[in-house]
Amino acid sequence: MVTPSSPRICIVPRLSGVGGMVSFQGRLAQGLSRRGIALTYDLDDTPYQAVLVVGGTRQLAGLWRARRKGARIVQRLDGMNWLHRLQRTGTAHYLRAESGNLLLAFIRSRLAHAIVYQSQFSRDWWERRRGRLSTPCSVVYNGVDLDLFTPHGPSEPPGEGYRLLLVEGSLMGGYEQGLEAAEALAYRLSCRLGEIPSSSAAQKVELVVVGRTTPDVRQRWQEQARIPLHWAGLQPQESIPAIDRSAHLLYSSDINAACPNSVIEALACGLPVAAFDTGALPELVPPGAGCVTPYGGDPWRLDPPDIDGLAQAALQVLAGLPEHRRRARQHAEVNFNLERMLDGYLLALLGD
Repeated sequence: MVTPSSPRICIVPRLSGVGGMVSFQGRLAQGLSRRGIALTYDLDDTPYQAVLVVGGTRQLAGLWRARRKGARIVQRLDGMNWLHRLQRTGTAHYLRAESGNLLLAFIRSRLAHAIVYQSQFSRDWWERRRGRLSTPCSVVYNGVDLDLFTPHGPSEPPGEGYRLLLVEGSLMGGYEQGLEAAEALAYRLSCRLGEIPSSSAAQKVELVVVGRTTPDVRQRWQEQARIPLHWAGLQPQESIPAIDRSAHLLYSSDINAACPNSVIEALACGLPVAAFDTGALPELVPPGAGCVTPYGGDPWRLDPPDIDGLAQAALQVLAGLPEHRRRARQHAEVNFNLERMLDGYLLALLGD
């Protein structure tokens, strides 16, 4: 319970983002409030003991003033913008991405008293590209409410066939290639299932896409998709557990992701994850909770991935779904508990 004597923290949201950032901030704020921590989102609303910068911000003068007044500055870091250097996403997007990287790096090296990385992959990436700092740092994975994201509740997979799920906050701005890989994976799975003598004709694979897309992308893929393709659009957080429970397998499409919420949410719902071994995915999805297979090329250059290899591994997951579902949930309970995440951020912010 928050009281007048409660510790107070200022949360500074990141410059831009959808889905993942919003859900993280909401979960963190609710959890901190339950623990009796008072919150503000305005750097001028003093006093407060610490500031959490979620990624980057242009409020550098405000951060500097807070630091001089004795507030502890903690920066939460995922990865850097990089796709804009390989794809044509427009001049405005390119400039925003580059300026965002500069702001992240400046806060990390000049203003932060401590840094919380979303994964070991994220930490290694920053230290490789921007150097290792003497600033204290830690790795804290995102967490979820395990009472909300649970295998038990409304909705369940269809009785016939298989449903592959793709959940991203946005499939725009250079992330459209994830949709191409998801469609190819669903198609390969459908073909492989057709080769199994014991499989019925009804055991086809459909792809359900959750996330923001443009009308032209939807129209183009609706015309060229080789499997049934369904668009769910951008969904509120409270709808995701039922959507996860309605699928047999989640495909994580984000290449070199720091700690995708869609993955930990799926695992918490007992939904196995199929992904390539880029970013933090090898850290997040252990054997038995899904399949993480070699990318088959250089993901930093966006080489074509080895879809056949992932499809073969995904077939083994589908063949042992009950056990994979159990292990997915078990892994989430141990590693992605919301209380564990709160402990990590409170330690960085207040030292207790």
